[in-house]
Amino acid sequence: MDYGIAIPSYINAWKDVQAAEKAGFTHAWFFDSQLIYSDVWATMALAAENTEKIKLGTLVAIPSNRIAPVTAAAAATINKLAPGRVIVGIGTGYTGRNTMGLPALKLKEFTTYVAQLKDLLAGKDVLFKEGDRERWIRLIHSKKNSGRDDFFNIEDPIPVMVAANGPKGQEIVGEISDGWITTGRSLNVPEGLPNIMKSARRTDNSFDQFGGTGTKPYVTVLTSTCVLREGENISSQRVIENVGPTLLPGVHAMWESAFGPGSNLGMSNSSIAEDYNNYIMEYGDKKTPSTLADRRYLDVHEGHYVYLKEGEEKFVSNDLIARTLTGTPKEINDKLDHLESIGVNNVALSVVDSKSARELIKDFGEKVIMERDTPSI
Repeated sequence: MDYGIAIPSYINAWKDVQAAEKAGFTHAWFFDSQLIYSDVWATMALAAENTEKIKLGTLVAIPSNRIAPVTAAAAATINKLAPGRVIVGIGTGYTGRNTMGLPALKLKEFTTYVAQLKDLLAGKDVLFKEGDRERWIRLIHSKKNSGRDDFFNIEDPIPVMVAANGPKGQEIVGEISDGWITTGRSLNVPEGLPNIMKSARRTDNSFDQFGGTGTKPYVTVLTSTCVLREGENISSQRVIENVGPTLLPGVHAMWESAFGPGSNLGMSNSSIAEDYNNYIMEYGDKKTPSTLADRRYLDVHEGHYVYLKEGEEKFVSNDLIARTLTGTPKEINDKLDHLESIGVNNVALSVVDSKSARELIKDFGEKVIMERDTPSI
């Protein structure tokens, strides 16, 4: 099992990534949402410069916000700083789109984007379309294409992993991706893997190069955790502060599905959406000046993966917390064993800020990673 720390990209995250590397974490994942976090590529560049072996990936990059050659150039640039340690996780867009009042990118456009990105990172020429114009492009100043290696590194392969929860997205994972990213909902992996493997067989896509086995991809699951201390339970204030903000995006997605432009997370619950809509209207009405009706989605995503807005804690139930990797060290180990048994290779553990990152790195590193990686006598 590989262990990742998942960070709402704050520019000084490199300090926490450095600590995570020393504690035995294998991956650092960085959220991409341009209106609520620091720039993901700038954050990753600093982490690349200040670490030696931990892998660095986007979770996930948003295609519509950067054309494919821009994303390719960014990833290949980071790969100069951290050769062979860069992963591009990519999805159709959640907060990167919803914070602008826009829906997720359509799957047809997304598939074209992923194919272009993969080809550019492989040093190939790509037919790029803008409006009615089509033009051939390539990463010109790369060693493969011009003999220059001052700017980009595409000689060390950069995997492109696709984030998907539903069957149509999973089909794309099987067709063209180098790995799969999904959320920690219990049925995603056992239900999704057969869809992906069937699609991979149909297109003769192999995942061998990047940690998979044949048609079975390397699987990363985004979840959260809090290692309980002696006498602590999952309803403690510390747990709610550290885990609660990582659970509310699911509620935000339910609101988006019912009242916003739509969410790509496949989460819908009309009752919860209605309750949250009443909450967010009241929240906005209390502001000075009060939130206008056509801007409520901006209030919805305030605090996203970072903190709970006043009153949001009522949407954080013990049942939701119990579905994460939160628990005693033994309970966490049992959950990790289960995830491994169903095909998960990497757990991306969400933190909300530097303080929670340091707590997770210390507690999870000492009480989980160290214990699991220490051979029994």
